[in-house]
Amino acid sequence: MRKIETPNGLMTTLASPTQGEAGQVLWRVDAKPGMEGPYHAIDVEQVWTWLDGTGRVVLGEAAFEVGPGDTMVLPADVPRQMFADAERGFVAIAAGPVGAQAYNPGGVSEPEACDLAPKGDERTVPPWLR
Repeated sequence: MRKIETPNGLMTTLASPTQGEAGQVLWRVDAKPGMEGPYHAIDVEQVWTWLDGTGRVVLGEAAFEVGPGDTMVLPADVPRQMFADAERGFVAIAAGPVGAQAYNPGGVSEPEACDLAPKGDERTVPPWLR
């Protein structure tokens, strides 16, 4: 198991190519209360299931409230942003294909982006997906 602390929470890699040579990536997200994730896109489809807490997912032009037991299929190349409940945050399990790359829609970085975020028009594989 690999744990990576980000400004928004804890990402725990449960299965990946570098951990047991998995053909898929499975990770847990423990989002901090009040977390506002970065506006970004991923170049592959991902599936997220919420286990605890609540949040909101902005996917393209639509917004969805999520909570325990909810599952969303997040299509490839659709901009997204996630928000966690102010008091409890949320816990989710996510899965997707190996090699997923995160990028900034339109090639514009967020001014407050952390060191793990892609810069400008670069595409990066987040460390918890390796």
